[in-house]
Amino acid sequence: MLKRLFFFGAAIAAAGAAFAYVQGRALFRTWGVDADEQTKPLPGDDIVPEADAVLTRGIDVAAAPEQVWPWLIQMGYGRAGWYSYDQLDMNKPSADRIIPELQSLAVGDTLPTHPGGGFEVKVLDEGKALVLYADRALMMAQAADKPAGLEKESANVKATGMVLDANMRGDFKASWTFVLEPTSDGGTRLVERFRGWMTAPETGKGMAPPPQARGMFLFGIFVMVRRQMIGIRDRAEGRPVRGSAPFDMKGLGDRFARA
Repeated sequence: MLKRLFFFGAAIAAAGAAFAYVQGRALFRTWGVDADEQTKPLPGDDIVPEADAVLTRGIDVAAAPEQVWPWLIQMGYGRAGWYSYDQLDMNKPSADRIIPELQSLAVGDTLPTHPGGGFEVKVLDEGKALVLYADRALMMAQAADKPAGLEKESANVKATGMVLDANMRGDFKASWTFVLEPTSDGGTRLVERFRGWMTAPETGKGMAPPPQARGMFLFGIFVMVRRQMIGIRDRAEGRPVRGSAPFDMKGLGDRFARA
């Protein structure tokens, strides 16, 4: 999903979705969280200490942490999916059930974003926290070690990866944290944090995109992750799973405040 997250930000700009960006930008940096949650330390914060983009989101789930946890550890391309916009990051619909054979996960394992590579599990505190990590060196090593005979990516997934590879040539590091906190009513507070650092290949310094492009880039990450968090909530609560129909770019800005 890392490639899809980055690509979606670029896709928003390419699709001319400035309206959605302008309508939603007041919300996307604070969606679902208060000021304390925005700044409080979370597991994995030290993995990318020099992050120049830190985005924190939250959502309440009417299910205990032990009921939410199985949905997290089975995530991944070719696994249970990412519960987001499947057309961009999956080869099939995301699962709507707990899959027993995908419930074993350990530090050092990979949660795939595509055949042959993805995020490395850095922190695994059962029922409490899952922290994923990726950087340029890891992605290159995975590509070099990619075994023959893997399934082919779908056309959409392959296209998003090609666009990203063509436009993201600098170094990068990214950590992605999911924290489950029990609430007094027996539910769960799901908090997600993305910490990213990127260099421009020409200078080796700073975030590659200019400020406006960077804002839309991070906005695109938010759109994907918001849909993912709602997908996790709906599944854990036993709600009907929303279909993954193509999103309406023009209508995005009006929907961000609603879960």
